[in-house]
Amino acid sequence: MGNCLPTSISKKKSKGLPIETTFKLPSPIPTWPSGEGFATGTIDLGYGLQVRQISSFNKVWSTKDGGPDNIGATFFEPSSIPEGFFMLGHYAQPNNTRLFGWVLVAKDDTDTSLKKPLDYSLVWSSESLNINQEGIAYVWLPTPPDGYKPVGHLITNSPVKPSLEKIRCVRSDLTDQCETDTWIWGPGKDSNASGFNIFGVTPTNRGIQGMGVCVGTFAAKNNNSPLSIACLKNFNFNSNLSSMPNPLQIEALFQTYSPYIYFHPDEKYLPSSVSWFFDNGALLYKKGEESKPILIDSMGSNLPQGGSDDGHYWLDLPVDDKAKERVEKGDLQNAQVYLHIKPMLGATFTDIAIWVFYPFNGPARAKVEFINIPLGKIGEHVGDWEHLTLRVSNFDGMLRKVYFSEHSGGSWVNASELEFQGGNKVVTYASLNGHAMYPKPGLVLQGNGRIGIRNDTAKSKMFLDTGNEFSLAAAEYLGSTIIEPPWLNYFRKWGPKISYDIAEEIRKIEKVLPGKLKPAFDKFVKSLPNEILGEEGPTGPKLKRNWSGDEV
Repeated sequence: MGNCLPTSISKKKSKGLPIETTFKLPSPIPTWPSGEGFATGTIDLGYGLQVRQISSFNKVWSTKDGGPDNIGATFFEPSSIPEGFFMLGHYAQPNNTRLFGWVLVAKDDTDTSLKKPLDYSLVWSSESLNINQEGIAYVWLPTPPDGYKPVGHLITNSPVKPSLEKIRCVRSDLTDQCETDTWIWGPGKDSNASGFNIFGVTPTNRGIQGMGVCVGTFAAKNNNSPLSIACLKNFNFNSNLSSMPNPLQIEALFQTYSPYIYFHPDEKYLPSSVSWFFDNGALLYKKGEESKPILIDSMGSNLPQGGSDDGHYWLDLPVDDKAKERVEKGDLQNAQVYLHIKPMLGATFTDIAIWVFYPFNGPARAKVEFINIPLGKIGEHVGDWEHLTLRVSNFDGMLRKVYFSEHSGGSWVNASELEFQGGNKVVTYASLNGHAMYPKPGLVLQGNGRIGIRNDTAKSKMFLDTGNEFSLAAAEYLGSTIIEPPWLNYFRKWGPKISYDIAEEIRKIEKVLPGKLKPAFDKFVKSLPNEILGEEGPTGPKLKRNWSGDEV
């Protein structure tokens, strides 16, 4: 083991770390259509508190050990702060990705929203650590005056306390509760390896009504100590959403970043527009009147509106076998995506949720040790709603991250780690049959490593350029400007409850498995959520948890 350390350090030095490169989008951001407050650089949070987003930094301290991938992290001070604005805290990022961060700086028009700290307390020092580091780090927490809170830490490479002029604390009523988000760094290889760790933070209350504003600063934590910093709060949120884009700006944003969705070359079940699904024979069933299904009009105007997912209604494919088979396959030429635009993080960001409809979700496949097994009918269901979410900064219209929905979960990926095509358009991969969204091609196994559901993705000639055919389905903050399609307010299932015997399907599959694998496979299948088992069709976008909340 002793001989490995110098080699690993020399490799790190010779290769250069990703963070040593600043990420830029492939193409310059366009000039957005004019509007009120979107992409003007400054957002007014109320009570004279204005904030700007700063993405230029000076390095303060770096280590090449610990943290994600065990290659360390780097800590920065924001630079080029506009006159009249003050620093709220420093920025930190793991070394395993290109530099693509930001922090907020603040201006106080009332002389009461911001105050200098009274002192600093030393939270942690790297002095005693035997790690590969550039100098010694000292992490400081500002001591706020009564009625004020710190919203960030400072880091120095000197044991001398920072100047009290360096940073500002924020009046308590202009702050909101926050929680740890991503793990940035700790002396060990994971966030549980040591008592001291650095995290990103995010407002605790997130969603389309959440007023909490992310500052972009880091939080230092010893063991399980409570968070010592707060987030900001947008007091203008309920009365003034001028920082959000207007319809022309939404269209420009989407045309700039609209994803390409690539399908696996073996994909048989492609997306369509909702209208195509209805126009090609989809049926509405009512409980107790199953023998009298009705055709649905093009926009779903004759669907029951509102209510709840009470099992009284459901949709299904045409009865005729040929028509059913044709509709199951979707129609890529007639596919359309549906946008839901919503304020996020106190309207300092805009989330563009992109909903994709598939008439049919195909059967799942499992990997059991080295054996690939089709799962029969398991995974099949009528009606499949998938989505991606673009998170765009309202300060400048910059794409910051993308959420990829993956069955019952999903993941955020920073723009610096995405694949782009045709300028700033995001590249996405839909998994074979199940249509989960991924940022990279390949196999993602949903399971424990030995046994799992296969999510196969690959680039093929079949793709959906979402910018070609989209409609703005919902944007609550724009009021009556946006008319929602009737099908969006249909709150029942988009497919029937499937009546196949899952136990029988499992027995068929287990016939081809070696004996020792059968109990483990049986246990794995029974642990899968209903949407993967495919027992019944899903509800529509408005009943998903992310419609009014954050993605995770």
